[in-house]
Amino acid sequence: MDKMENLDISAPSTRNFRAGEVVEAPIVQIDNDSVFIDVGQKSEGYIEKAEFLDKDGNLTVKEGDKVKAYFAPNRGDELRFTTRIAVSGDSNDASRQALEQAYIGKIPVEGKVESEIKGGYEIKVNGVRAFCPYSQMGSRSKVEASEYLGKTFRFLITEFKSGGKNIVVSNRKIHEAEAAEAQAKLAETLQVGVVVKGVVKSLQSYGAFVEVEGAGGFQALLPISEISHNRVEKIEDALSVEKQIEAKVIKSDFSGKRPRVSLSMKSLEKDPWDGAATAYPVGMKVTGTVARTAGFGLFVNLAPGLDGLVHVSTLGVKAGTNLSKKYPTGTSFEAVVEGVDEIAHKISLRPATSAAQDEGANTYFNSHKNDDAGDTYNPFKDLLKK
Repeated sequence: MDKMENLDISAPSTRNFRAGEVVEAPIVQIDNDSVFIDVGQKSEGYIEKAEFLDKDGNLTVKEGDKVKAYFAPNRGDELRFTTRIAVSGDSNDASRQALEQAYIGKIPVEGKVESEIKGGYEIKVNGVRAFCPYSQMGSRSKVEASEYLGKTFRFLITEFKSGGKNIVVSNRKIHEAEAAEAQAKLAETLQVGVVVKGVVKSLQSYGAFVEVEGAGGFQALLPISEISHNRVEKIEDALSVEKQIEAKVIKSDFSGKRPRVSLSMKSLEKDPWDGAATAYPVGMKVTGTVARTAGFGLFVNLAPGLDGLVHVSTLGVKAGTNLSKKYPTGTSFEAVVEGVDEIAHKISLRPATSAAQDEGANTYFNSHKNDDAGDTYNPFKDLLKK
């Protein structure tokens, strides 16, 4: 049986709702024109579907979502609710009562900007005159006052005095509430550890700004050090604008005015240091390339993301030698592994002799190992024998 057959809009309710009474209820069904909510009665309440469409006509709610609304009857016994009070041409006690309920329940109201008056604007809400100060109209950006005239906006009632004869409203509080709600959703979406997809929007020397998919246009920072386990010297060599990427959220801070989120692509790669001690045991001879130099030695790249350090004291160079000139980046370098610390991400290396040098040295010492046992070999002594 279709769910619509269970929704008896005309059936009398078991209790009477007051005009403007606030309810928070789950959505049980959505059809072409209405959103039906469970208000605990024999028949469901309904809200016009148009109230849940964004500026592009997209529906912003789904079945199961809870919505906050207030009772606004207009056709007999139907349980009609609304999320806001709309503009009306009539000004009467019922309108003021509805506005008072909206004030108490912090329900947004729709109002039309009628004119500019001293200190702000005259707003008509449900046929009732209200006042909106300049400081409470629009967001923080500056807009010419004339651009608001004749247009309808949403407001929160901040003051309701003298039975509704003195009403003050704020459009800015609507923007602030929407921003706070958006930030709360963003914080939930971008928790540390979550893997996201995004598009690179700009490149900087220190990283890239990535527009995160499903985050309402929010851009997170991808530091250059988090692009890959491989050292990235120039970000343009690794990324390009509009490139689609996948990354993990490694930092997420929503405590300040501007949320800060950092991403990492290399967190999704296999860590090259896992198993490095097994792959490069102590004493193993390795061949790599000089990745960079420092005053204390050379960093030799052994594999993507895996650099070992050859300390300057093992190079046999004079103090003050310009290592970058003697060992240009990319130079092939043979070394012997002296130690591996997977946790600290360190490999200690020392220069290795060539195979020919090793063989020559062995031949030399073997050929003279029996000469004048107990004495240090003296080449001049051999010459005198001839």
